[in-house]
Amino acid sequence: MHIYIKVFFVAIVLTIIGCNGRNYTPLPRGYMRIALPEHSYIQSDTTYPYFFEYPVYAEIENFENSDDKKYWMNVKVPQFKATIYLSYKPVNNNLATYLEDSYKLVSKHIPKADNIYDSMIIDRTKHIYGLTYVIEGDGAASPYQFFVTDSANHFLRGALYFDILPNNDSLSPVIDFLTEDIKHMVNTLEWD
Repeated sequence: MHIYIKVFFVAIVLTIIGCNGRNYTPLPRGYMRIALPEHSYIQSDTTYPYFFEYPVYAEIENFENSDDKKYWMNVKVPQFKATIYLSYKPVNNNLATYLEDSYKLVSKHIPKADNIYDSMIIDRTKHIYGLTYVIEGDGAASPYQFFVTDSANHFLRGALYFDILPNNDSLSPVIDFLTEDIKHMVNTLEWD
């Protein structure tokens, strides 16, 4: 029994020596796991001058409060507190104004953006031409924006926003996921 007391005493001394606090390494801050659904799409309302396929886990919210916004819509993804704002305008010798407005709206993100990458959209068979903007930076409010037009009759602008404080580092998987959905929406877009 006397030996058990000695072993117990040695174990306590080693524990005290080993726990001196100098070798403490804090764990990095973690984020909750985000469950992403499988991509699946349905057709949007075809009474608009444009239509496309949008995600089944999204909800369409229409604007019908004024004539100049009657073909605007929001594609809401409640699971991620995200909204893709779509604004449609008919082209009537004012395409240059719409293009300039789109550029100005993207440029407002420059103070918070680390990088802004643009990419052209060209689909000659469906008469769809435009640009996408990937806006990188922790404080950028909208990580993805785009506009498309047929250059003669239609102009559609879209922007992805989250209803939470922007932290694009932790939102990166959701941003990538929704960016793929937006690309599908643009690729399936047709003018009426």
